[in-house]
Amino acid sequence: MAVPRGDNLLNVHGVRQLGKPLAGLRILDVGCGGGVLSEPLGRLGADVLGIDPVEDSVRTAELHSSYDPDLREGVRYQACTLEEFAEEEIEGFHAVVASEVVEHLADLDAFPGGSLFITTLNKTNVSYVFGIVAAEQLLRIVPSGTHDWEKFISPEDLERLLESFGFYVEAIRGMIYNPLTGAWSWQKSMAINYALHAIIRKEEPQPDVVWAESENLDEPGRDTSYS
Repeated sequence: MAVPRGDNLLNVHGVRQLGKPLAGLRILDVGCGGGVLSEPLGRLGADVLGIDPVEDSVRTAELHSSYDPDLREGVRYQACTLEEFAEEEIEGFHAVVASEVVEHLADLDAFPGGSLFITTLNKTNVSYVFGIVAAEQLLRIVPSGTHDWEKFISPEDLERLLESFGFYVEAIRGMIYNPLTGAWSWQKSMAINYALHAIIRKEEPQPDVVWAESENLDEPGRDTSYS
């Protein structure tokens, strides 16, 4: 698996546009909230559609992106559930991103073909301490009650669930958040947060999409150590 420079999420075949590494990619951001992830993807050149069932969140995202002329054409939002969106039979996306919303996805079979990227919390004692006790109660990084440990899911269980819906898990990577710098970085341990890349094969050929890993990982390719 290729390891391009930097922490780019996706890379499509062909020549990359300088400053816009995701140019030419259509990305669906499921559970977009206020557009925290949709906007950076748009600034990297992707054509992004963010969907969220909470209309107030979508209106907030639309208002925020309206102030940035670089986002007005490439980033759009829609208030709906994934199931409602799938019923509209809108043309497929190169990639689907579901960040911290996997426990709310009732119908994985509703995902369009292509690549699926999920970031979520592992179900471990460590994730309870750092994801709930530290993040919510001590540091107050997120509001109290944001997380429900019973809804956390281990990489093994998520992989089995995805495979039961016809997905093939291409890569899994551990992630860690530094509250002092406000930055995320890759790590080998998946005891707290992890990111997963899966592919579903439909009848039609899929775009050539590659997981772009961080340079600080020691080994390219899939990491199946769930510790």
